[in-house]
Amino acid sequence: MRIYIGASAGAGKTYAMLTAAHEALAKGVDVVVGVVETHGRADTAARAEGLAQLPLRAVPHRGRDLAEFDLDAALARRPGLLLVDELAHSNAPGSRHPKRWQDVEDLLAAGIDVLSTLNIQHLESLNDVVAGIVGIRVQETLPDSVFDDADEVVMVDVPADELLSRLRAGKVYVAPQAERAAQHFFRKGNLIALRELALRRMADRMQGDVQDYRDAQSIRDVWRTQEALLACVGPGPEGEQVVRSTARLAGRLNIAWHAVYVETPALQRTPRNERMRVLATLHLAETLSATTAVLTGANVAQALVDHAREHNLSTLVMGPARSHAVGAWLRPWPWRSIGGEIARCGADLDVVRIGAPRSDTPLPSGLATRGARAMAAGAPRPAAGRSRWTAYLWPVLGAVIATVCLQPLADLLEPTNIAMLFLLGVVGIAVRQGRGPAALAALLNVAAFDLFFIPPILSFTVNDAQYVLTFGVMLAVGLIVGQLTAGLRFQARISAHRETRARKLFEFARDLSGALQREQVVESTGSTLSSAFGSQVVLLLPGDDDALVMPDPAPDGLDLGIAQWACDQDRQAGLSTDTLPASLFRYVPLRAPMRIRGVLAIRPQDPRWLLIPEQQRQLDTFASLIAIALERVHYADVARQTLVGMEAERLRNSLLSAMSHDIRTPLTVLAGLAESLATVPPALSSDQLERVHAIRDEVMHMSTLVANLLDMARIQSGAISLRREWQSLEEIVGTAIQSVRRQLGLRTVTVALPPDLPLVEFDAVLIERVLANLLENAAKYTPPTARITVSAACVGKDLHVTVADDGPGLPPGRSDRLFDKFTRGDAESATPGVGLGLAICRAIIDAHGGHISAGAAPQGGAALTFTLPLGTPPVIDADAELPALPETA
Repeated sequence: MRIYIGASAGAGKTYAMLTAAHEALAKGVDVVVGVVETHGRADTAARAEGLAQLPLRAVPHRGRDLAEFDLDAALARRPGLLLVDELAHSNAPGSRHPKRWQDVEDLLAAGIDVLSTLNIQHLESLNDVVAGIVGIRVQETLPDSVFDDADEVVMVDVPADELLSRLRAGKVYVAPQAERAAQHFFRKGNLIALRELALRRMADRMQGDVQDYRDAQSIRDVWRTQEALLACVGPGPEGEQVVRSTARLAGRLNIAWHAVYVETPALQRTPRNERMRVLATLHLAETLSATTAVLTGANVAQALVDHAREHNLSTLVMGPARSHAVGAWLRPWPWRSIGGEIARCGADLDVVRIGAPRSDTPLPSGLATRGARAMAAGAPRPAAGRSRWTAYLWPVLGAVIATVCLQPLADLLEPTNIAMLFLLGVVGIAVRQGRGPAALAALLNVAAFDLFFIPPILSFTVNDAQYVLTFGVMLAVGLIVGQLTAGLRFQARISAHRETRARKLFEFARDLSGALQREQVVESTGSTLSSAFGSQVVLLLPGDDDALVMPDPAPDGLDLGIAQWACDQDRQAGLSTDTLPASLFRYVPLRAPMRIRGVLAIRPQDPRWLLIPEQQRQLDTFASLIAIALERVHYADVARQTLVGMEAERLRNSLLSAMSHDIRTPLTVLAGLAESLATVPPALSSDQLERVHAIRDEVMHMSTLVANLLDMARIQSGAISLRREWQSLEEIVGTAIQSVRRQLGLRTVTVALPPDLPLVEFDAVLIERVLANLLENAAKYTPPTARITVSAACVGKDLHVTVADDGPGLPPGRSDRLFDKFTRGDAESATPGVGLGLAICRAIIDAHGGHISAGAAPQGGAALTFTLPLGTPPVIDADAELPALPETA
C-alpha cells in the first residue's frame, strides 16, 4: 500500500495519486478507481478520466442514500491496483466495516495493491495535538500502525501561502465551503503548524527506514540523517549529571537518546556502593525516556564508538574532564584519555563535555531515584572483604610451593627454564584469581627466583648484570600475561553468563511450547524463573470475572491490589519502580497480542539486579513468553470446546435425522388410517368423528414436527441446495397462506404487496416454507381473532418481506434468541412446538444471502422481517415471445 499524505486538504494528494495511477496504467497494470472524492475540483475530476471506476454502493441512512465504496465489488473485480481515497473516512452505518482503512486491510489481505490518501490530522496519536492547534477535534482518525505498516508513504507538501491562494481560487472547496474553511481551519498559523507536524512525522518514519536499511546492509558508519545523543555513564558521581544534561538537551532538540555504561575488568573490582550508583543512574535515564544498556569490553572508547555506530548515534555526551592529570589516570574511567581514544577511533563522531557541577558530593544514598533508594534499603549488604584478601594469599602460597619444588632441581635445570616455570605459576594465579593476585605473583616469583636460584644465594645482590635484564623481562612478561589472562577470564565469564541466559530462555520457550493447560504454564514458570533469577515467583491469573485470583497458599508480602493495578494499567509496579517501590515483589503485567493475560510477581533475593538493564530486558522477555503461552493455551481451550460443540451438534443432527426417517413412515400410516376411519362404513357418530379428527390433527402436527427436525438436520449437514429461479413473491405468499389455512383458523390475513414489485431470484419451495413457518408462528402466539399482515417493499438493493400481527408481541429481551434452535417464545407454555420453525427460517434466508430479524409491529404486536437480494431480473421481450397469428380470409 502507498499512502499520499499531506498537511491539510487541497495539498494535491488525490491529484498525485491519480497521476501515479495513469503512470501505472501506461505500464500495463490493471488500474481501477474504487472511490475518489473530488470535492467539486474540476482538475481532479478531469484527472480521473480514462480510469476504470467501480460503481459506488448506495447505503440508506436517515431517509437518504449515501454513496459508499463497494468492498464486495472490489474483491470480486480483483484489479492489480485499486485507488481508495480518504483512508480515514468513516463508513455509513450498515457497512461491513465502520472505517475505510479496515476495508483497505481486507483488500491487502486479498493481494490487491492499494493507493490511498491521508491528512496528518487524521493520525490517532496527533489527534489531541491537532485539536490544540486548530481548536477542532477531528472525529475521523486511524491508528498510527496503519501509517507505519504502509509499504510506501509519499509526502505531498505545499507552502501555507500557496495553499491559501488555492483556497481563494476555489481549487480546494466550492465557494460557500471555502469561505467557512478560511474563517476557521484554513488560517495561516494552523497550516504552518500542521505542515511542521507532517514533516516531523515523515522524518520519524524515514528514520526507521534508514536504520532498517543500515542493518540490512551492515553499514557501520554514522549517517547524520537525524541527531541522536549517547550519554556515557561512568562510575563516578558525575554520571547523574551526564544523564540529566543529556535528557535536557534531547528534550530541547526533540531527539532520541541512549545511556550506556561500559564494564571493564578493572571496573569489576569497584566498590558496591559505586556499582549501585551506576545502576541507579541508568534507572534514572530510563525514567527520562532513554534507551539504556550495560556494555562489556576491555576498551571503553572502542565499546562506546561501536555502540554509537550500531545505533546511528552521532553525538556522545561525557562528564567533565578532571583538573589534575594524575587524578584522572587514577580514576577507573580516565575521561581525558577516553576522549582522546574516541577522537582517534571515532573521528566521525561528535563529543560534548558537560560542565563540572558546583559540588562533587554524591547523593547521600548514592542513588538517583525514589524506587532505587527504596530497593537499596532492603538489599542485602555486601559481605566482608575476606574473600578478596584471601585471593592474595594464593600468590604467596604459590611462590613458596614453586620454590620448594624447584629447589631440588636447581642443579639439573638451567636458570632460564626455572624462570619459565615461575612464569607458569603466574599464569595459573591469573586464571584462578584475577589481575591483582597475578601482579603480586609476578613480583614474588621474581624475588624468589633471585633469592634462591641466582648466585649469591639468599641475597638480592646480583653478580651478573645480565640477570637484571632477566628479572625485568620476567617481571614484565608476568604482568602482561597476568593482564591478558585476567581480561580473557573476564570475557569468558561474561560470555558464560550470556550463554546461560540464552540457554534458559531457549529451555523455557521449549517447555512452554508443549504446555496445553494453564497449570503447566504456571509450573514451568515457577521452576524456570526461580532458578534463573534466584527469586520467589508467583503467577497471578484472572478468574471468570477477569479479576486476578490470589494463589493458595499466598506467599508473605504478596499484594493482590498492587497486582490488579499493574494488570489494569498495563504498567509495572512494586519493587524498584516508581509505584509503591517499598513492596517486596515486582509486579510485571503479562502483555499478550490480544489482551493482558495476568501478572508475574517476582521477589529477588538480591533486588539490585532489577536495576541492570540486561536483566530487566530478560525479565520482560520471560513475561512475553509467558503471556503468549497463556494466550495460546486459552485459544487451544476455545478450539477444543468448539470442536466438542461441533461434534455434539453433528451427533444430535444425526440422531434427529435417523429418528425423523424412522418416525415418518408410522405417522403416514396413522394419518391414512385416521382418514379411512372417517370414510369407510359403517358411518361413525359425531363423537367418534370428533375423536378421529383429533387423532388426524395430532398426527399431522407430529408429522410437521418430524419434517422440521429432518429439514434442520439436512440444513446443518449442508445437504440442502438452492434452486434459484426468478419468481413472483405474490404467488408464493398465496401458496404459503393456503398451506397453513387450518392453523390460522379464524385469524384474518391481509396481503399488502405493491403492484410494481419486481421478480426476485429465490428457491420457491424454501421461501414458501419460510412464509408458512412465520404465519404458523404468528397463529400460535396470537388470539383466534387476530389480524396478520404480509407486506413487502424494496429498500436499496434488498427486498424486505414482513409478517406482522396485532397480538401480545415479543417477549422482552429475547428477540435475538428467537431464531436459535429449540428456542420458544415462552419457556413454559401450552403452545405446541419445539422451537425449530424460526431456526429453519434463518438457515434458509442465510443461504439466500439475506437476513431475518424480529421487532415490534406498528400496531403493537410482533413483526418478523426477512430480506432477499433484488439482483437484476432478466429482460423479457414480450413481442418476441408472442407467436404470429394465422391470416384468415
